[in-house]
Amino acid sequence: MPGNGEVVTRQTEAPSGGRSSFVLSRGVVVLFAVACGAAVANVYFSQPLLVTMGHDLAMSPALVGSVVTLTQVGYGLGLFFLVPLGDVTDRRRLIVAQLLLLVVALAVVAAAHTAAILLAGMAATGLLAVVTQTLVAFAASLAPPAGRGRVVGLVTSGVVIGILLARTVSGLLADLAGWRSVYLVSASLTAVLALVLYRVLPRRSDASPTTLRYGQLLRSTLTLFARERLLRLRALFGLLVFAAFSTLWSSIALPLSEAPYFLPHSAIGALGLIGVAGALAATVAGRLNDRGLSRRTTGIALALLAASWLPLAFTRSSLWALVVGVILLDLAVQAVHVTNQTLIYALHPEAGSRLIGGYMVFYSIGSATGAIAATSLYTAAGWGAVCVLGAAFSCLGLVLWAFTRRSVPQRDAETASRGEA
Repeated sequence: MPGNGEVVTRQTEAPSGGRSSFVLSRGVVVLFAVACGAAVANVYFSQPLLVTMGHDLAMSPALVGSVVTLTQVGYGLGLFFLVPLGDVTDRRRLIVAQLLLLVVALAVVAAAHTAAILLAGMAATGLLAVVTQTLVAFAASLAPPAGRGRVVGLVTSGVVIGILLARTVSGLLADLAGWRSVYLVSASLTAVLALVLYRVLPRRSDASPTTLRYGQLLRSTLTLFARERLLRLRALFGLLVFAAFSTLWSSIALPLSEAPYFLPHSAIGALGLIGVAGALAATVAGRLNDRGLSRRTTGIALALLAASWLPLAFTRSSLWALVVGVILLDLAVQAVHVTNQTLIYALHPEAGSRLIGGYMVFYSIGSATGAIAATSLYTAAGWGAVCVLGAAFSCLGLVLWAFTRRSVPQRDAETASRGEA
């Protein structure tokens, strides 16, 4: 096992008979994490900016709402149609190309002067932001099997921080220089990251890309789900935990903006800073998975997720209860998420991009379900009903774990001697 200072990719025989000497240092892993966070943040930047965008471009409320919808639709399409390309092409080239195209999409959004251009740019931004998942799969492929959980955990920490801080950063930048500055700054950062990744990442990972044609590639993603029970189970866990995650984060602004708090948007956005504490769970869960404790980690995390809704139910009377609930919920969600990704990648490392992309489709479905259900339920029945919804998603995940924890075969191909499903 490498020391804490760095994670080193062992020299192993490549399928072509060559040897890989690329060293996956801790600095490179951090670079992966930063790039993931910067890319995925683009999906969430618009949420606190919708009113301002609508006023600037004379958009109706319904049309403004479609900004978030189109971004999420684009992201979902990218997961299925773009992420699998990482299994048939040089991932370094694919990542850099997607980042450069993302720069163009962000520039289009920043320069948009009509609703149509804005919506097209946001859809393209969501589509290309899936480079995040290509980066996760690439990092997993470069990591040694014994340290893969730790690497995935560190990279996923970047994703979590990007999601949670996106709203805070966009709100602050918009207050300082207008909503367009958010996308100009992001485009500049993305261009810099593309250049750095082009210079740092290896030209190829050890695994030779598959020779499948594009249509066969997409069909094989569906075949993997039909064949692998562990993949289906972990995808369901992902759907349920992210439905719970979205139930909280898509609706929490509603009670906080009303009596007795009347908090401004900047204060509500600062909740993301509290949620970053949950990112710590990503690295811890990765290390536990490397020790063969993935099944136990999943059960404990799902129990914490269910328990988090008890303090969250007291949000209207105590901000401290909200803080405790947010930390518990984010910690639990990220622990399950990292464990899921580590286990499913190990099923077929040569199909890592397809496995990660297919799994993340369920993540998107869960996120969309939680957001739609929570906002609708809040209007009809209030914050208490939203907490019941979130607890229901969480308890379903815990019940699913309890009924399947002994029935799923040990399928971690890289660590079968010590792994758990």
